[in-house]
Amino acid sequence: MLVTTPHNYARTRAHRFTVQGVKTRHRRTVERMGPGDRICWYLVGVGGFVATATVASPVFMDTKPIWVSTTSVDPYPWRFRIVRDIVRDPKDAVPAVDLVDRLAFTRRWPRPHWRLAFQGNLHEIGRRDFSVIERALAA
Repeated sequence: MLVTTPHNYARTRAHRFTVQGVKTRHRRTVERMGPGDRICWYLVGVGGFVATATVASPVFMDTKPIWVSTTSVDPYPWRFRIVRDIVRDPKDAVPAVDLVDRLAFTRRWPRPHWRLAFQGNLHEIGRRDFSVIERALAA
């Protein structure tokens, strides 16, 4: 799961969902990803899920500016090719609050603090959780 801003999501959309990058500190996590893996996008501020895609390449490094970090100067250098699956406009996001009780990864936090599950740029979630999110996006 990629947690990002509407601004950076717009940048991924502008590249027609062909490439995605993650922050420098997520190198080890992203290196475990490979072709056929699936990703979804959660937008901070919006509080919902907006897209899914399939990873189409191994990870590579590129520092060409595409995405912008609000907290540091980070070029999101760890990148991978993607193929879009489901894409929604941010105004049509699936609210996370509607899914939180069906997602296993949010249970790591007390119910009143489930939003903590969406801090950071990149998270591994289980297949079941991904399916819940993707079905909601497809509905």
